[in-house]
Amino acid sequence: MSVYAFPVRGRDLRERLNEAIDGAVEWLVQNQAPEGYWVGRLESNSCMEAEWILALHFLGVQDEDKFQRLAKAILNEQRPDGSWGIYYGAPDGDINTTVECYAALRAVGMDPQSGELRSARQWILRNGALNHLRVFTKFWLALIGEWSWEAVPTLPPELIFLPSWFPINIYSFASWARATLLPLSILSARRPVRPLPEGRRLDELFPQGRAAASPPMKPSSRGLTWERIFFAVDRLLSRYVSFPWRPGRETAIRLCTEWIIRHQEADGAWGGIQPPWVYSLMALHVEGYPLDHPVMAKGIGAIDAPHWKYERDGGTYVQACNSPVWDTVLSLLALLDCDLDAERCPAIVKAVQWVLDQQVFAPGDWQVKARGVEPGGWAFEFANRNYPDTDDTAVALLVLARARRFLRDSERIETAIRRGERWLVGLQCADGGWGAFDKDNMNLIVTKIPFCDFGEVLDPPSVDLTGHAVEALAHLGRSMKDPVVVRALRYIRKEQEPDGSWFGRWGVNYLYGTGAVLPALRAIGEDMTSEYVLRAARWLVSHQNPDGGWGETPASYMEESLRGVGESTPSQTAWALMGLLALGVHDFDDAVERGVRFLLDRQQDGTWNEPQYTGTGFPGYGHGSRSVLDQSGTLDQGTELARGFMINYNLYRHYFPLMALGRAKRHFQSGS
Repeated sequence: MSVYAFPVRGRDLRERLNEAIDGAVEWLVQNQAPEGYWVGRLESNSCMEAEWILALHFLGVQDEDKFQRLAKAILNEQRPDGSWGIYYGAPDGDINTTVECYAALRAVGMDPQSGELRSARQWILRNGALNHLRVFTKFWLALIGEWSWEAVPTLPPELIFLPSWFPINIYSFASWARATLLPLSILSARRPVRPLPEGRRLDELFPQGRAAASPPMKPSSRGLTWERIFFAVDRLLSRYVSFPWRPGRETAIRLCTEWIIRHQEADGAWGGIQPPWVYSLMALHVEGYPLDHPVMAKGIGAIDAPHWKYERDGGTYVQACNSPVWDTVLSLLALLDCDLDAERCPAIVKAVQWVLDQQVFAPGDWQVKARGVEPGGWAFEFANRNYPDTDDTAVALLVLARARRFLRDSERIETAIRRGERWLVGLQCADGGWGAFDKDNMNLIVTKIPFCDFGEVLDPPSVDLTGHAVEALAHLGRSMKDPVVVRALRYIRKEQEPDGSWFGRWGVNYLYGTGAVLPALRAIGEDMTSEYVLRAARWLVSHQNPDGGWGETPASYMEESLRGVGESTPSQTAWALMGLLALGVHDFDDAVERGVRFLLDRQQDGTWNEPQYTGTGFPGYGHGSRSVLDQSGTLDQGTELARGFMINYNLYRHYFPLMALGRAKRHFQSGS
């Protein structure tokens, strides 16, 4: 019996699929920017707005309307228990976000006896939150005079003196970490304090006094370990701040300042993300740069740029990042998966031209580890030319390789492909995988530094990035005999979990990793009946929800029993479907049909709704690699992901389901 005879609400699957695809394509075309790109909101957590309030206070910026609108965004996101969380549906509030939000609301003059602050304060005190703060939050409290600088780990600016061959140097850290740590090192050395006005201080959070709430940090390990050595060095450096003679310190601070200014982006931000942006502004101001200095004015003014903020429910939200290149190449991939071309969908031509214009030909920090590799990658954001990344580059190459057959300006496209491919291959790590921004950024020693108890400070290879790279290289003509591909496939096999799944470093989580690997294996010519491939497919089928969809909570980064478990979402359902469809057989059609039905039933006005956070910034492990088991119980976070950073990419809900439906249509057409 033909698969199209499968009934869906009285009509066959073929008709429903065609209508859904047409509606989703029309929605995508209608939401394309005049310049040719697509970009969705990037939702994260309320630390973004809270830290901007505290930063503007620190800088002395007076803008009451902006403060109140940022505060309204914070209040919009408060949980019923008074706390603030890291991601939608998190089982618990996050101590760091809650304390920073509380401080920001007090900074704008909110009454501590208001219902919102009273419930937040009760949650903080009830959970002993001040005893479990991450370094970043302690740093903010020290900057506003609410925490002792002596109880904050130090970060010496002299790091900038250390050569790249030294075991620890600024290039031992991930790109996002070094862009953040350099301005922080200036602030750590200067220890400035800009206290909140009287009547707005946080006395009520310290019922036993501030000293009792901010004891010095202590190492968790015993014996002679790197952690204990670094803690001893940290205590020495903390005292060094008050030494009358500090040789080289002023030179180090000057070099850090010059590095910061040199790395400011065209739109005024730094690193394409929020943390280095706000810390750089504060560090420069401490070093004497007035607010009207061109660098400062440009940086402060960037917060009002449309691509950095959005309005919702009376509040101004500041995005942690912006994703136009990523959203555009994935939207293009979805259109190509629906077998559209330039004639049937002119939006493709405009988008490809925009993507070509975004290729990065400027040198960058990544060349420290990838010596001799010429620029040619793509970055994630509008204005980030210092840090192209392998994931955007891989998908851009995949799109260009598939679209070049029907596009004009073939010489430019071929040149872009050649340069992009050389850059991508040049960033392959020694173990065969790809990291996001750097090559071989895996020095675990830096994770033992007391200051580095937040997020991730390393950028090791991950299997999801590697899968995308392999898929792109396959479409560029490389085979399983190519040495680059051989090393990559060996890495992929090594990274497979015993249950058949793959970890998702940049998306939640095992659904993302598995959904990225299987299409890559098919593209490169792997035998899709291999046992390890079938084991992955069976894992996907075994985690399908009763409603036909798939879902996985970010809590799976900390709780192994939650792998592949969660409320069904459109994007995660699409990843699972694309994984199963990659096998190219009809053995799993029952699961595929149920997944397709889930997407068809939940489409509204051409698109899908998805409040869940299915994107990952940081799992919160510190080292960024897949396993939490090697933390030996020292990781200070639970399923609330206090050290993590989760993201809702608002277009994931659209282009991934469209990809899956396009591939499902092609799959069903091949059946009988």
